[in-house]
Amino acid sequence: MTHRQPTPSIPPSYAADIREAVEVLRRGGIILYPTDTIWGIGCDATNEEAVQRIYALKQRQDSKAMICLVDSDARLQRYVRDVPDVAWQLFDAAVRPTTVILDGAVGLAPNLLADDGSVALRITQETFSRELCYRFQRPLVSTSANISGQPAANTFHDIDPSLLEQVDYVCRSRRGERQRQKPSSIIKLTRHGEVTIIRP
Repeated sequence: MTHRQPTPSIPPSYAADIREAVEVLRRGGIILYPTDTIWGIGCDATNEEAVQRIYALKQRQDSKAMICLVDSDARLQRYVRDVPDVAWQLFDAAVRPTTVILDGAVGLAPNLLADDGSVALRITQETFSRELCYRFQRPLVSTSANISGQPAANTFHDIDPSLLEQVDYVCRSRRGERQRQKPSSIIKLTRHGEVTIIRP
């Protein structure tokens, strides 16, 4: 089973944008980028220092874990000890972007995880963010582009100007879109297959 379809031809503007974003991420930088839901703030999910910078930027307690994006089920499996079958069923059945919280995270920044060692992961199907994750070859933090407690940025034009100044790179792709987007649904699973809906 695979959740990463063959990559379609991407616009040349995407390719250059992704290349620059990946260079910043590899240096431990923070980016603002379009995702399969709303605009997000991202960094290398294995880099503890970069993750801490995002918490500080968002003025958010690091006890509140953040979501990670991956490009495929194979990538997801590298960072979770034991993915229950029900997780794959949820991904297969999802009709909108769905984040699944899984136990037994490995290889990720410790300050990215919840107190119980779980991690929130989503396999993105959107062209830009999927290709970005694929080219980066690591999970990518994806937290809403806003200061904690303020409304999430549904479009690029909703992003607080102060955030644009504090990140290391702002992606150029998809800035002109005006369609309102919704955050993903969030479902928590335990190793034993217990399901809790966190956000419908």
